[in-house]
Amino acid sequence: MQSICAVPGVEAAGMKEGKYGLAVIRARGTAAATFTSNLVTAAPVQVMQEQMKAGRLDAIVVNSGCANAYTGERGLADAAEMCRIAAEALGLEPGRIGVASTGVIGRYLDLDLIRRQCNEVVPHLAHTEEAETAAARAIMTTDLVEKHALVRGDGFTVAGICKGSGMIAPNMGTMLAFIYTDAEIGAEDLHESLRSAVRRSFNRVVVDGDESTNDSAFCTATGVAGPVPREKFDAALEACCISLAKQIAADGEGATRLLEVQVVGAPDEAAAETVARTVVASPLVKTAVYGEDPNWGRVIAAAGRAGVRFDPDTASLTIGEGSTLTELVTDGKIVSDLVRAKAAMHGKRVVFSLDLASGEGEAVAWGCDLTEKYVEINGKYTT
Repeated sequence: MQSICAVPGVEAAGMKEGKYGLAVIRARGTAAATFTSNLVTAAPVQVMQEQMKAGRLDAIVVNSGCANAYTGERGLADAAEMCRIAAEALGLEPGRIGVASTGVIGRYLDLDLIRRQCNEVVPHLAHTEEAETAAARAIMTTDLVEKHALVRGDGFTVAGICKGSGMIAPNMGTMLAFIYTDAEIGAEDLHESLRSAVRRSFNRVVVDGDESTNDSAFCTATGVAGPVPREKFDAALEACCISLAKQIAADGEGATRLLEVQVVGAPDEAAAETVARTVVASPLVKTAVYGEDPNWGRVIAAAGRAGVRFDPDTASLTIGEGSTLTELVTDGKIVSDLVRAKAAMHGKRVVFSLDLASGEGEAVAWGCDLTEKYVEINGKYTT
């Protein structure tokens, strides 16, 4: 599936050797990024928080298998060296190279491996579907599928690839996203647009509630298509990020179903977002979804502890959509048909819609079910 390599001026390549992969994406333009809010911040994040102040990138190098997190001064030096390795291979300036890492925390990078892989990958940079696939696979850790998104606007394109499966929580998770557009937009405006899109997409995904040390979302604008109306660009960027976010939720570690929680009638959007994220993060809700158990009271209970004021006696809750839409609570009164509710939990996507009847705010959050496989994956992650 071609997405970022559908954007003019973007080339990609990658390789994977066991748990260790490396991807390079080359595209010149204004750039912006958002990062994890975890106090324990990985070395590549610290390096890029400073480097992105320049507002431009010419390429990005990404490794998988080692997070280069909680690695102190050596980790910072190694992240900077990754930039230099890629810059040398590409014939570019190190200050214009983005760097990102994903993998095990508390391990040092194997720079010899990264140098060799980088030198092998760069000659294969191409503007093709095959090259993009190689890059997307190179950055996967426990991901089971590649994640691509493509949104075509009126005369411009926004596209991205990402990785993420576990250690996913609001304020991003163990996810890396690389987004590209041919729209012309200044670095400051791009940063504002990206922050808004991330808030309504990646920050509304919860797989397991653990916030990572390495989360990074980059967006580079090549400007080839010229300037576009800001509202149209923002809408396309948000749609691209939401598509990637939903793919992360659906591919959660051990997951069998995508969980979507729609909240309306909240005091404001922020309140709706808080409730939606609380519900998708609930282990009780997640396990009920896994077992196809229509125990909808867990949704109401999770909403009630979210810290948002509403009157439970006027709230409404449904499950499913379209032909499977089933009312569970209407204006505080129980109307549930548990047989129909259970049927609405079949399939790969389960949707709860909650109306708090307390305002005009609305938001959507995404998660997945919680299964025995999640414990198996994370109980033996490094062994």
